[in-house]
Amino acid sequence: MSSRTKIRLGFMPLVDAAPLIAAKEFGFADAEGLDLTLSRETSWATIRDRLSVGHLDAAHALAPLPIAANLGLGPLPVAMAVPMALGFGANTVTVSPVLWAEMAAHGTLADFDCATAGQALAAVVAQRRARGAADLVLGIVHQQSAHRYQLAYWLASCGVLPGRDVALVVLPPSLMPAALETGRIDGFCAGEPWGSVAVQAGAGRTVVTNTHIWRSSPEKVLAARDAWIEEDGERADALIRAVYNACLWCDETENRQVLADVLARPEYVAVSREALLPSLSRALRAADGSVVGVPPLLTFAAGAASFPWASHALWFLSQMARWDDVTLTAETIERARRTYRPDLYRRALKPTGATLPAANAKVEGALPVETPVGSSTGRLMLAADGFFDGRVFDPEQLEAYVAALRTGDMGDANHS
Repeated sequence: MSSRTKIRLGFMPLVDAAPLIAAKEFGFADAEGLDLTLSRETSWATIRDRLSVGHLDAAHALAPLPIAANLGLGPLPVAMAVPMALGFGANTVTVSPVLWAEMAAHGTLADFDCATAGQALAAVVAQRRARGAADLVLGIVHQQSAHRYQLAYWLASCGVLPGRDVALVVLPPSLMPAALETGRIDGFCAGEPWGSVAVQAGAGRTVVTNTHIWRSSPEKVLAARDAWIEEDGERADALIRAVYNACLWCDETENRQVLADVLARPEYVAVSREALLPSLSRALRAADGSVVGVPPLLTFAAGAASFPWASHALWFLSQMARWDDVTLTAETIERARRTYRPDLYRRALKPTGATLPAANAKVEGALPVETPVGSSTGRLMLAADGFFDGRVFDPEQLEAYVAALRTGDMGDANHS
């Protein structure tokens, strides 16, 4: 590898792009001999398309997006891979003050509890339908996004079906607060800082987060074309190491303030430090104005947060099948499984002595508390990963899992 290998990385203006930004700004890329050019993009569709045509070498990407590309769901079919995750992300579900008041009247509390918030939302939907009001409209950032699948999972578990009871519309995350403030949408699920931006502007109230729906849930990944990775394995390994070390750095509490300063810059997230610090501090403003700690809200490295678990890929596939994006077959299951590449992660990090999981997949939702697991050093603790409704996802029982969810969805709904 040359002394300065150039790599073009795309990112969206979100707090969970921090590892890529930190890799460039704090010397982790330099230490690996990399010259990173970061390109701030306007939408996830743009990220996908620029990756596909080679305008970007790699990118900050929605966790399901490379899977969708490999399943032919995008306009430009190009084989993509996920050599590492970028952590457990900070998504929030933020609603208008009007909708919050309706939900509060039905028992929602300012504690981010999914069960009570979901029950209250179901009651609001029923009440609105009874009086002939328009369906609620909720914003999501992309059809194949963790936001859509986790939001839909929560809603459906509480008896509110997307496409039947509420409408989901796609908007870039940075436009969500304005759309909420002007009444174009009633709520949204987006990555931070955009929920906090809406809250600080008085336009929104945060009701739940992704970590309350599915604790330690996957959110963003590092994505690249297969061909780019195969062209120069040493270059790909260097990028993984640089971003991994940046993930470790971003997790350190003492780096929070300087990280917020850098993310606030115009070329990066371009919002105030005050809007960035809630998620970086893992403490969000609740609907009653109190500040509530959410310790697992944004984790970049701890608890194997950057490991590309095959079971995460297969959970997203299960939701694609549940909502009729794809049909489950041996081929689609294998394509999804092979999109996430723990072999590349291990290859890049093994020489560093990093603690690496011994397995490639696990039963999701089975860890009620932090739990030690087999690893390369015997020192790995996985974070609690429970779903709010108590379900578990065994990737070896994928078809049965989807069938059970569909039964709960009363299969006659118009999924969207």
